[in-house]
Amino acid sequence: MTKMNQPPVFCEKYCVICKGARAGNYLSKALQNLELTLLGKNGCFWGKARTLYYGVTPDQNIPDDFYTKPALDDATYSRKNG
Repeated sequence: MTKMNQPPVFCEKYCVICKGARAGNYLSKALQNLELTLLGKNGCFWGKARTLYYGVTPDQNIPDDFYTKPALDDATYSRKNG
């Protein structure tokens, strides 16, 4: 799991399956759907870190307004995640 102040870079930039699926590659989408079916809606642990950080599952693009919202501080994160 990543620290809250550091983005989960692997799923976003380096994962062949997730990056390819978000770009529209048919084979990557099929593999990602299989992964999400087997491992749950967040996918692997990099996908879970991406979901916690960006607020979207691995098969969705980062919202356009993500970088304009204020970052979560540790107190907000701990309240949000119990």
